[in-house]
This record gives sequence, structure tokens and C-alpha cells, in this order.
Amino acid sequence: MITGSLSRRYAKAIFDIGSEQGGLDKLGSDLRSLAKAMHESAELRSTLTSPAISRTDRKKVIDGLLQAIGVVSTTRNLVYLLLDGERLGYVQAISRELDAMIETKAGRVTAEVTSAKPLDPGQLSQITAALEKLSGKKVTVTKREDPELLGGVVAKVGDTVYDGSLRTQLRTLRDELSK
Repeated sequence: MITGSLSRRYAKAIFDIGSEQGGLDKLGSDLRSLAKAMHESAELRSTLTSPAISRTDRKKVIDGLLQAIGVVSTTRNLVYLLLDGERLGYVQAISRELDAMIETKAGRVTAEVTSAKPLDPGQLSQITAALEKLSGKKVTVTKREDPELLGGVVAKVGDTVYDGSLRTQLRTLRDELSK
């Protein structure tokens, strides 16, 4: 996929620069803030990515936004580079790729834990500990509820899914009985 490849190349370059100069976390934070602003405002996104609006006018909007965010000069240079190449639409994908690289370097991973009902803190800490043991990394958990699971938990760590839901167990049992 060209979009993913392009985003990864930009993120890798930013990662290398941030690692070399220090301040990698600040670069990630700056890009995350810019991506969030563009995601939350369709008008901003449309203004910044529209070739129908002059580059000078878009640069003025970008300058105000970057000043409000309080970005470092490296981030400002990156955004200008993206503007010149008409690639500001890739900011969200670049930010996601950079965040993944930063997390990997720090030995952290994000897990999405889905349960049928809200988990209490004790259950969540047990699940987090088990996922840390399985992955060998520090795990940051995001929680979701899905009543269709009926019970149990589904945890997704990277590309790996650990499915301990009652729904899946019942489906497996049904398949076994129907053979």
C-alpha cells in the first residue's frame, strides 16, 4: 500500500532525526496534536489539504496552528515539507507510524481489551500482567465493552488476538457437536 509505505518512510526519517537530536517524545507529541486537530476538524483538514487554496494562505493557517500547539522547529520543518509536497493529508498516518516506532523503542505495546461488561481494577491488573508476561513488554491497555461477547475477554496485542470470550467458546462447542 503506497499510503502506508509513504507514511512509514516519513515516520522513520522523523524517528531517526528525533533519536539523533533527542526530543523524540516531543516530536511524537507534536505530530499527535496536529493529527488530532486535523481529525477533529473537517474544515481544518479540508483547508490544509486543498490545492485550491494557495500555499501561502495554508501556510498562514499552519503557522497559527503550530504556534498554538507549541511545536519544536523540527516539527515545523516537517509540516512545511509536507505542505510543499502536498502531503499534509498523511499527517495522521505518519503520526500513527511514529507512535508505533516510539512505543517499540521504549519496549511498550498497546493492547485493546474487550469485555462483555466493565472490568474492575483487579481484573484489569491481572489481564495487564498476563499480557505483559506474554508479550515481554510494558502493556498499555485500552478498554472496550461489547455485550455480544456474553462473557470473558478478548485482548488484541499488535496483530495477536487472545480470545477467551464465551461467544467464541460456544461457537467452538457448536462446531464440535455438529461434526
